[in-house]
Amino acid sequence: PGTGKTTCAWIHPDGERVLYASTQDDPEARAKQEAEIADRESGNERRYAWDYDEHFDLFEYDRESGAYTNLTNTLGYDAECAYSPDGKLIVFASNRHAYEDELSAKDREKFALDPSFLMDIYLMDSGGRQVRRLTDVRGYDGGPFFSADGKKICWRRFSENGATAEVWTMNVDGTEQRPITELGAMSWAPFFHPGGDYLIFTTNKHGFDNFELYLVDAEGAHEPVRVTDSPGFDGLPSFSPDGNTLAWTSNRTPQKQSQIFFAAWDDAAARAALGLPDADAVPAVDPVVTAMLDNQETVPEIRVADLRHHITNLASDEMDGRLTGTPGEGMATEYVAEYFARLGLQPEGDDGTWYQSFEFTAGVALGAGNRLAAVLPEGPASYAVDAVWRPLAFSKMGKIETAGVVFAGYGIVAPAAPDQEDYDSYVHLDVTDQWVLVFRGLPEDVTPDRRQHLARHGSLRYKAMLARDRGARGILFVSGPRGGYNEELVKLAFDVSLGTTSIGAVSLADAPAAAWLATAGKDLGELQATLDTGAPMMGFALPGVTLEAEIWLDNRKGTGRNVVARLPVDGSDMHAPAILIGAHVDHLGRGQASDSLAKDDEADTIHFGADDNASGVAVVLELAEYFADLEAAATPWGGKRDLIFATWSGEELGLLGSDHYVKTWAAMFGTDHDIGMIIGACINLDMVGRLEETLVLNGIGSSSVWRALVEQSNVPIGLSLSLQDDSYLPTDATSFYTHGVPVLSAFSGVHPDYHTPRDTVDKINFPGTERIGRLVARVATKLVQAAAPPDYLKTERPQGEGRVGALRAYLGTVPDYAESDQPGVLLSDVTGGAPAAAAGLQAGDLIVSLAGRKIENIYDYTYAIQALKIGEAVEIVVERDGARQTLSVTPGSRE
Repeated sequence: PGTGKTTCAWIHPDGERVLYASTQDDPEARAKQEAEIADRESGNERRYAWDYDEHFDLFEYDRESGAYTNLTNTLGYDAECAYSPDGKLIVFASNRHAYEDELSAKDREKFALDPSFLMDIYLMDSGGRQVRRLTDVRGYDGGPFFSADGKKICWRRFSENGATAEVWTMNVDGTEQRPITELGAMSWAPFFHPGGDYLIFTTNKHGFDNFELYLVDAEGAHEPVRVTDSPGFDGLPSFSPDGNTLAWTSNRTPQKQSQIFFAAWDDAAARAALGLPDADAVPAVDPVVTAMLDNQETVPEIRVADLRHHITNLASDEMDGRLTGTPGEGMATEYVAEYFARLGLQPEGDDGTWYQSFEFTAGVALGAGNRLAAVLPEGPASYAVDAVWRPLAFSKMGKIETAGVVFAGYGIVAPAAPDQEDYDSYVHLDVTDQWVLVFRGLPEDVTPDRRQHLARHGSLRYKAMLARDRGARGILFVSGPRGGYNEELVKLAFDVSLGTTSIGAVSLADAPAAAWLATAGKDLGELQATLDTGAPMMGFALPGVTLEAEIWLDNRKGTGRNVVARLPVDGSDMHAPAILIGAHVDHLGRGQASDSLAKDDEADTIHFGADDNASGVAVVLELAEYFADLEAAATPWGGKRDLIFATWSGEELGLLGSDHYVKTWAAMFGTDHDIGMIIGACINLDMVGRLEETLVLNGIGSSSVWRALVEQSNVPIGLSLSLQDDSYLPTDATSFYTHGVPVLSAFSGVHPDYHTPRDTVDKINFPGTERIGRLVARVATKLVQAAAPPDYLKTERPQGEGRVGALRAYLGTVPDYAESDQPGVLLSDVTGGAPAAAAGLQAGDLIVSLAGRKIENIYDYTYAIQALKIGEAVEIVVERDGARQTLSVTPGSRE
């Protein structure tokens, strides 16, 4: 820009923008610059020292327009920045928190002498929003760069005294921070090779002034390897995107002036020196997985010993509960893939691998910049996030303009019902463009029948929807002294794929709520006590109280992976439609998921998931071995179509892996719905390890062949069977059924250990699981040998459209529960002959309004259906092919 100090440039992947750090917006920049130039012209020489000017900000320069954009604009040194490979994120170093936090006297004194002492690594989106701090230790963390796949960050961490530095890596969300060098020298400026399994960096291990380039593997398992051997300085290395060229800075010039050097890079030599496999080599199998598989020789026969072997391994400590996107899930999927490989199956994942990866929202955390401030009659007040207030996961993000506050009791609107009067917290209360303060939960001292009536209208999301529909700018939930909650503030927990609302939603501690209510001459406890009787109460405004907020949440992304294999019959050509046998491999980890049923004393312990669903995966592995042996035998066995064996991840988060699989096929073949031409039938095994008396087989109604086929196959097995027509199930079979595939889903029954750490191997009924495996083998054999795959029958969905409560009104829609950033409810199916089908709704429609009510998420949709009157037509608005259509639907009765 011509003004200020400028450094640390990085070119955006699109080539049109340049990121850099500069003091160009410092009001004193020009004066400081002129003074510096004059000092140099006077002949004054100073020892070189880097300047951690608190006016350094990150800027983006648009090459086409010539415009500059200040991305940070925060007091403190913001520099050492880089774009992520997809250009969506920026990682940088900053000591900004030292200017915002209250420092101890010791830290304040040290910071004045050395501003780098409190440098940390930060991440933000490329527009400068959602800034979050990734490191938080004393000492200089700086020089961060992304790996080529965008999943890792490398940086250098100085010791607290600044004498040494080591190379560190972490995941992009800040987890798994660890050093990969231990040289006890000044090791810094790391950069990933595009292959991702090694880095290059600078170190002075050979002498204080002698910096050389070294390599280290990404795991830090191998002794670092020297690259350069030149007296003086060799440092600041980076690879070209193809990994064939190295650029670095060296003063190996005749004048000993630093210049940029290029060299051809020999990746094969680097890998050999570090003991890494060739770039095209198959990655080595985790030795723990290898040991597990080598521990017992399995046989083609479906037997107890083999099932015990697989379930014990999958439900072991090492798998750590197999939560989607974690190392435990990675080990479990590697176990499955390696077993398939040993059986001689063909990989059917991405790019010829065993794995099919998918991205998902792994959790939610507070972003940077959250702020809640009030103006009260006695003056302004601000409140500490996560201590006095906390955003809710479904809140609108961004700045929420200043608004007044009104109190609306419990924030409930419940219509009258037989033997129940109506209840309305908003009678004669105008909340337009206001914050609405309400109590959590329900009135405590009413009859059970009254509570049951109000409970349908008492969730946080429902209350937020009511406030939004009445024009509120935001809603504040307070527990109150009579609430009985373990914590005053609502936990920040992510509920998978169920969308946000368009107003601010905040949990507030009792103390500020009490202070605000006092401005109206009201007492928080007395108000709650009166409301708890169930007596109606008019809401009121809080005079002289205004509130403004800025809410930023960080939706942390993760990657899960399915394992998919094919067993070709009669040669290598694909015989379709294939028969798919699958089970979900993921579970709940250490109970991080919201649907853990662990007791308080079981918090943060491994949920082993022996039955759910190591048992199902074990049966899939046994069936794969059984059929691979049949196909390898010299005697033809009559197979006419291929078998696909798959283990899905993300089932516990909402059928994410299986949904990704079917949608990938649908997109590949240009159809939105029916993949029956690819998959002829799906057999699903979910919790088949705790058989007591009866095996439940769901999906019987999805094909006319199932009942007879199952009963014939069961004759020599002799299991007691419960054959259920329902094909809309809370398991992966539903992903296939809603896309035109007949399904059969086996389930041995629920038990008290479901979704707890007590679901362990010792409770598995191994003989019963073996019998289930033998039954499925017989069913699958008949399917593979049949001249044609089973026919597909569409059945009515017997349960409510939403996930919240029973619904009397009936439309016949099947929402797509896979996560989506689109506001609205996407339909994966419409039941034939149902009111929705008669109205013209289709799979793929996005519902945005029902009966005049805005639909932003599945909760909105469920609550809207609850308000419908049977037989009375209402308008439903959908988005289809980019355009909105208004249809008329007449709800039917479910009873």
